[in-house]
Formats: sequence, structure tokens, C-alpha cells
Amino acid sequence: MLSRAVLPLARRNAFASTVRVSALSAQRPRWYAKGKNNTPYTLPESLQDKKTQRKEPKVTKNTAASQQSDAETQGTPQTETPESTTVGESEPAPDKPLPDLTQGIPSTLAAELEARQRKGSLNITEDHTRTEDYSEDGSGRSGGDIPKSGYETSLDRRKARMANIMYAVMLAAGIAGMGYLGRNWETEEEERAHTETPSGWSPGLWWGRIKARTGDLTSYYKDPAFPKLLPDEDPTMRQPYTLVLSLEDLLVHSEWSREHGWRVAKRPGVDYFLRYLNQYYELVLFTSVPSMMADQVLRKLDPYRIIRWPLFREATRYKDGEYIKDLSYLNRDLSKVILIDTKEEHARLQPENSIILDKWTGDSKDKTLVALIPFLEYLAGMGVEDVRTVLKSFEGTNIPVEFAKREKAMRERFEKQLEEEQKKKPSIGMGSLASALGLKSSRTLDGEPSPIEGLAQGKMVWDQIRERGQKNYEMIDREIRENGEKWLAEMAAEEEKARQEQMNSMKGSFTGMFGMGSSKE
Repeated sequence: MLSRAVLPLARRNAFASTVRVSALSAQRPRWYAKGKNNTPYTLPESLQDKKTQRKEPKVTKNTAASQQSDAETQGTPQTETPESTTVGESEPAPDKPLPDLTQGIPSTLAAELEARQRKGSLNITEDHTRTEDYSEDGSGRSGGDIPKSGYETSLDRRKARMANIMYAVMLAAGIAGMGYLGRNWETEEEERAHTETPSGWSPGLWWGRIKARTGDLTSYYKDPAFPKLLPDEDPTMRQPYTLVLSLEDLLVHSEWSREHGWRVAKRPGVDYFLRYLNQYYELVLFTSVPSMMADQVLRKLDPYRIIRWPLFREATRYKDGEYIKDLSYLNRDLSKVILIDTKEEHARLQPENSIILDKWTGDSKDKTLVALIPFLEYLAGMGVEDVRTVLKSFEGTNIPVEFAKREKAMRERFEKQLEEEQKKKPSIGMGSLASALGLKSSRTLDGEPSPIEGLAQGKMVWDQIRERGQKNYEMIDREIRENGEKWLAEMAAEEEKARQEQMNSMKGSFTGMFGMGSSKE
């Protein structure tokens, strides 16, 4: 035990090593500039306050005495280094305990957020009273003696000058472009096409021409693909009335499920609705669904092409974020056009021509389409001059129910009037009188009785029209059952032939580009 205490004291320079570091700092010379006071730098008051709060070093007499005795034993002169011996003791203690690194590297997020919230001050070389001249983001002065431009480089000034030039060029180009778009119409065709904004130099006319010309540029994307969606036809060669039908939620309903994916259901009575009204109306399918999607559904819905003209999203008009079915592009008389849809937005431009029905959601017992047939048959069969006036009278009502009420009232009046006329007339009827005069009863070409004979039998005019329409439907349905497969095969053959011709023409044009076309003898 004694050896452990004595051996360290027997080492060479054991006591001199304790004062070696302090002696080095005292022996090193300090250099100052010539003619300048070598007074120490005075810290700002903000840092002096922190300096005074530090704990003063305490040097005990016993420590000083031990150092003196150690120096005497080694024979070295004692060096007074009170400051150097207390450097480690003058450092402030940390405010928070050090993290335990044995548990892993701690997160520094809290310290970073606290440092951002605390206003940093690294201004130790300037007056602390002017720290507000510096912005918090460190970008430079926000005020003070030196303006902000004094902190800009030549590159910054060149960038700002180029930006100002670009702004001026863009402004001049915009003014010149607006002046060019607002010029007068150059041709008479433009004058006739824009009668609402004629030529002139008033601000209103000038602005109107700008809007008209910019509208012509964007009309390619907003207006229908063609000015006439349906071709010109002789009215005597087609039905006089046009019935425009929607596809989604009117004739079919689409739904998606995780078990089955996308499925399309056909509304009950669609086949009867289309085949029956085909004899009165020119049927047109007008949908806002793209053609590549709706065409596949239409092939399954109407394989026999009862619908004459299909129109898809490309034929709609895009306005205010909605697809609108503009009937004025149909190339048909609007007084004889009826649109049946499930969205009022689609018929926003011609609401007087539209019948808006509730959306069909897949109910298998729905009979809305079949119930609407008598009303549509009445309009076409009676030869109404303007369907818009009739539709206006049914506005805000359930058309099938309201039409049934009106038909019942008219039938009661007709029967009452017929009964009164029969009481006033002699017992000899019109048929017996005609036979007595040697006249035969007139019949139609298909062997049906004339309207006069039908009235004499107590049948109203639309009753006779309905009977004739029912017979025509039965004939069409019978033809489809007997020859439907044959028609489908013929249409498939025609499509295949057209596809082959298209492929041959494409191959010929492709080989002709490289000079490999076959020479004709």
C-alpha cells in the first residue's frame, strides 16, 4: 500500500507537468500593431451581462500552497497563472442535462424548433443597439444608414434590369396584340358572321371584336365537331318529327362493384319503346359519353340499328364546365324536335324542347318509358305544328299521368257528344245511306276503316292511330324475329368488307411512300 502512494512521487517531473500548460501561455509573446493602443477589446453589454453571471473561479489556499511546495521540490520557479488555471472552471454549466448516448442518438428536432423561435444574435462585432437593422432571415439590412441597394451585387442588378425589359416587352406585345385583334372586319363574310359586333372604333365595338376573334380560336375545343350534325334529307323521305334520346340513366344504367366490376343494365321496355316510336320519329341518340365507350354499349343495346343517328360527346357543346346538347346544330326544325334527358344542364339552351325524367337507377319494375309512349304518339300522330307549345302546357307535371287525365276528360266529352248526335240523327246511319246511294265504304290501302267510319263506331282519332301503330309494331317485331339473324350477318359482312378495304388502302399508301407499289399493267 505504501508503494502505491510513494511511486507516483518518485517519477521525474511529476510536479512540473501540472504547471506546464500555464507556463506556455505566459511565455508566448503577444504582438500589437504599431501606434495602436494595445487595450483589450471591450465586449458588448449584452455579452458582458452573461459574463458576470458566470461562476467566479475559486482558488483555495491549500491548492496554492501545494503548488508552491511542488515547485520548490523540483527547483523550478513558480509562475503566476491564475487565469490559465481556472479556464476549465470558468465555463458555464449546461442548462439541460446531456443526453444519454447509450440509448441511441437523440432527436434534435426540439432544439432546432426552439432555436428558430429564439431570435439569434451573432452580432458581436457591431453595436448591439443596431441589431434591428438586420432582417431575421439574414438577407441583409432592413434599414439603417446603408440602403438595401448597397448590398446588391452587379449580377443582381443585371437580373433586375433584364426582368424590367422583359416586362416592358410583354406589355407592349399585349397592347399590340389587342389592337390587332380589335381591328375592323376585313371581308364581307366576317361582317355577316358577326352582325352583333360590326366594324367601328368605339370601345364597345373594339372589345366585342376582340372577344369574337378569341372565341373563334377556342371554338374548336368548345363547339360541336360539325356545324350540321345531321345530314340534309328530303322531309318527304323521313319522319317529320325528331326524337333525341340520352343514353346514360335513361336507356341504360352503369354501376361498378368489387365482385363484378363494371356492369350495364338495359332499362325495361327499351326495345318496345324504340321499335314502336320508330314509325313516328326520326330517332337520334345524343349522349355526352365519349364515342369509344358509348359505341360499344350502343351495339349491344340496338343491334338492328333502329336508332338512325348516334351522336357522342364530340357533338356536344362545352360551356361553363358542362357538356350541353345544342339542338340548333341538328339541322332540323326545332318546332318538331323533342329531347328526352335526365339532366337539365344538357338541355340548358333549349329547355322548351326538352322532357326531363328522373334517373333510372336499375329498378327492374320501371315502366316510365312505356308510359310515355301514348303522349309521344299523340304529338306525332295528330300532326302538332309546334311541339314546344304542347310541352309548355305540361311543364311541371308528370307527363304520363297528366296526359292520361286529359285523355280521360276528352274521351268523356267525345262519348257524350257522340251520344247526343246519335239521338238527334235519324236511325238510318251514314253507312246505310251510302249503300242506298250506291256508294261503297272507303277503306285505306291496308284494309283498315276510314276515320269517319271509326268515329261512327265510337273510336276517337288517336284510338285509330294507336291501333294502326300497334299493327305496324307487330309487323316490325315479326320481321326482326324471322330475319334478325340474317340482318346481323349481312351487317357484319359489310363491316368486315369495309375494314379490309381500309387496310388495303393503308398498305398501298404505306408502300407507295417508299416506291414499292405494284405497277399496273
